[in-house]
Amino acid sequence: MDQPPYLRSPFRPDLCAGKVAIVTGGGTGIGRAIALELSATGAQVAVCGRRPGPIAEVEAEISARGGTCLARPCDIREPDQIEGFVQEVLARFGRIDVLVNNAGGQRPFPALDMPLVHFDKVVRNNLFGTFAMTQAVARAAMIPQGGGAIVNIIANIFRGFPGMAHTGAARAGVDNLTKSLAVEWSPYRVRVNAIAPGIIRSSGTERYPESLLEVARKKTPWKRLGTPEEVAHLCVFLASDAADYITGTTCYIDGGAALWGDLYPLPE
Repeated sequence: MDQPPYLRSPFRPDLCAGKVAIVTGGGTGIGRAIALELSATGAQVAVCGRRPGPIAEVEAEISARGGTCLARPCDIREPDQIEGFVQEVLARFGRIDVLVNNAGGQRPFPALDMPLVHFDKVVRNNLFGTFAMTQAVARAAMIPQGGGAIVNIIANIFRGFPGMAHTGAARAGVDNLTKSLAVEWSPYRVRVNAIAPGIIRSSGTERYPESLLEVARKKTPWKRLGTPEEVAHLCVFLASDAADYITGTTCYIDGGAALWGDLYPLPE
């Protein structure tokens, strides 16, 4: 049976030919789909993540398809690990044209009961880690070579993020960081954009109750959940030269959920 159109790549196979792309959190879910799509459109890909197993699987899958991939463990909360990873990518490929900041993590947690240490961990991962990786890549590669494209994967924060205030705050910080860096780094021809996915059925939502996902489906105007492949399509477009006049923008990919449908129940 043919795949639904939204699962098939809409791009020509040489769209990103000659580019070198880093994908953080590239071993599972959305990050994996982005890494595979970048490779399928001609990019050489470097993936990193905290767990060696999943990124090694992506490296093997890309290699089996005839692509080139470097996979290395890296915790984006640790600047020394970031520096080592970036330098290894440059030693292997000579340049970095695309950075996809996908790594992150959180789970639903009511704000009143949230331990401060948990809030701190999520902000350090999702906000601090994103900036640390972005700054390192910009300094070492994109600004010296005179250009690049950065895509930050955030979340649907259009109306806040009740039930996950920790990641909502961190992702909102990345949303603002995207705008700030897009202006600051425009003289260097470094584009910075963000993608805000709605509820995407992937490894990242496996920990969520199925009942919650069904509520999300019903509260989405498009009446289905998104797929990692759809996020990957948008990411590859923003990373490509076809999006050369787009910078400082956050693109929502959520079936209209940001505009309608309240997922968080309020007591009467």
